[in-house]
Amino acid sequence: MNNLQDLFNETLRDTYNAEKQLVKALPKMIKTAQNDSLKDALTVHLDETKEHVTRIEQVAEALSIKPAGVHCKGMEGLIAEADEHLGEEKPGSVTDALIIALAQKCEHYEIAAYGTLLTFAETLGITDQVDPLRANMDDEENADELLSTIAKKEVNVAAMGDEESTPKATKTPTKKASVKDSVSVK
Repeated sequence: MNNLQDLFNETLRDTYNAEKQLVKALPKMIKTAQNDSLKDALTVHLDETKEHVTRIEQVAEALSIKPAGVHCKGMEGLIAEADEHLGEEKPGSVTDALIIALAQKCEHYEIAAYGTLLTFAETLGITDQVDPLRANMDDEENADELLSTIAKKEVNVAAMGDEESTPKATKTPTKKASVKDSVSVK
């Protein structure tokens, strides 16, 4: 990369690939989720993510940039982490809490990417392409906020109530027992 325009182009391609990876990954999270609010939020965000891909394609076309050609290793790592964890867990409230945590990692990654793209676009004077990028970022921020609300009001509370998620209390002796304590001396 030789200049800020090259960096913008590369970041746009990287973000495009990240969004395309999420289009493939979100259905597994939706299928695994048990909480209806979480399923609904993820389903809506899947549709938004498909729209994000379209918006990036439109920005790229307007700027004569080929959007494909870069593989987003950051998103690949986040999705691999999600696949690993979700493959080990059985459905339930704790898994729903895990899905939210994993989805929010992806949202935060995307928020950072769009923030960077917006800053680059403004610096480069690409003001006619700021609106679609801002719309994508707004969707990401709204999805993150909704996931936090679902976690706080529903999923985390339910996960606290799951017997399997609550640690069993163990009796801890207050002092070290000795042979003298267990044997009665006459």
